[in-house]
Amino acid sequence: MKKTLLALAATMMIAAGCTTAEQTAVGGAAVGAGVGAIATGRASGALAGAAIGGAAGYLVGRSQDRQGWCIYRDRRTGERYEARC
Repeated sequence: MKKTLLALAATMMIAAGCTTAEQTAVGGAAVGAGVGAIATGRASGALAGAAIGGAAGYLVGRSQDRQGWCIYRDRRTGERYEARC
């Protein structure tokens, strides 16, 4: 437990100097790894969850870094795109 808390604290200190996209990628990877580990009980599940969570976190954070830009969805195709608000 003590090692886990130290690793979490170190990760948060590293992420403190990052952009919003990078910070949300780290958070998404951590949550994804936890969910993957719990769901599968295997290290491979944790790795897959970390990859998926990190990618999703990065995309969410990237949209927050671009002030004045919004995410829209085309109703016909379902495709998402960014444009000025």
